[in-house]
Amino acid sequence: MRYAIMIVIGLVIGIVGTAFAMNSLNQGPHLDKSVMHMMDFHMDGLHTAIDQNHCAVTDTLPHIQSLRALSNDIDPIFAKDITDPRFNQNASTLRASIDTVLANPPTDCAAVGAAMTRIGKSCKGCHQQFKD
Repeated sequence: MRYAIMIVIGLVIGIVGTAFAMNSLNQGPHLDKSVMHMMDFHMDGLHTAIDQNHCAVTDTLPHIQSLRALSNDIDPIFAKDITDPRFNQNASTLRASIDTVLANPPTDCAAVGAAMTRIGKSCKGCHQQFKD
C-alpha cells in the first residue's frame, strides 16, 4: 500500500512538473525585455564611465555602437505587439539620435553626458507613449 501511494504521488508530481515545463516552453523568449535590458546595460556603462572619469572614445564608443545595433532590433521585435506608426517613428528618432552621436563621438565626460541626454530623450519619448 505504501508503494502504491508513493507511485501515485510521483505521478502527480511528474504531471505537475510537465505542465509547468510545457507552459514555460510555450511562452517563448522574451526578446522585448531582453533588448531593453541590454540597452539599459549599455546606458549604465556610459553612466559608469562618467562616474569613473573614463570618458575617452575608446571607453564609450563600444557602448554607443552597441546601443545603435540594438536599436535596429526594436522595430521587428515589437512589431507583433505594437502597430501604431508613432512607435516606428520613435524608434527611427532613437536611431537618428544615436547616429548623430556616432558621427561625432564624445571625447570627454561632458560630451558623453550630452550624448546620453540626447539618447535618453529619444528613449523617454517612446516610453511615455507606449510603456506607461
